[in-house]
Amino acid sequence: MRFAICNEIYQGWKIEDTLAHAARLGFAGLEIAPFTLANSVNDIPAAERQRIRDLAARNQIAIVGLHWLLVKPEGLYLNHTDASVRERTAKYFVDLVDCCADLGGTIMVVGSPKQRNVLEGVAREQAWDWTAATFRDAVKRAEDRAVTICFEPLAPAETNFINTAAEAIEFVKPFDSPAFKIIIDVKAMCSEAKPIPQIIRESWPHFAHFHANDKNLKGPGFGDVDFKPIAATLREVGYNGYVSVEVFKFEEGAEIIASKSLEYLQRTFA
Repeated sequence: MRFAICNEIYQGWKIEDTLAHAARLGFAGLEIAPFTLANSVNDIPAAERQRIRDLAARNQIAIVGLHWLLVKPEGLYLNHTDASVRERTAKYFVDLVDCCADLGGTIMVVGSPKQRNVLEGVAREQAWDWTAATFRDAVKRAEDRAVTICFEPLAPAETNFINTAAEAIEFVKPFDSPAFKIIIDVKAMCSEAKPIPQIIRESWPHFAHFHANDKNLKGPGFGDVDFKPIAATLREVGYNGYVSVEVFKFEEGAEIIASKSLEYLQRTFA
């Protein structure tokens, strides 16, 4: 199993130092939150994209792709009532696909709970249709650029739109595209009524990425979630993508979060 880590854990670090540290620990990949590099991916010139790609190659670590996609720039929204907002968001997703591919990445994780909540007065079916339309051009570009966009089901505490893996699969399936899948995330799966191994089995082969964390918002091994049945089920279904560490509480600091998370995953998946 290949293990990766999300770069926002390295708060305030330069991207070259983050790549070097993650590679030195033994991570196979780095997942990048674009807002840590620039306000907009359109502010990252071609030369800088190539520099980051070259840095990763020199450190022998892959750029997995992008996540936390709509933190910046402000004003984007998947299913806003204003058609011009949805159009800007749709265009930005195409730009995100290009940036991901330029960096050498192949995965884009769409969480963005604050930019997808169904607004007051909007029917769920309408929000569903608007969101699908927002992704249409990006999915086509992703097919052309060998990128897979992964829609992320999130807990009801985070968003009121698409809260289970089954719902996320229902959303992406009509596209009938290898470039549009889902991601499953341990923290999010903890909010479902089903056991995590059951969710993994029922979601395969529709997920193309996996986030490792705990329901306490810390890294794998930092809480009560037992990853042994998770590891066994991922092997059982034949998943061969990345298991990527994503956390939301950083008080232990980047070095401890990264090293202890990796050590735990290596032991659990051994």
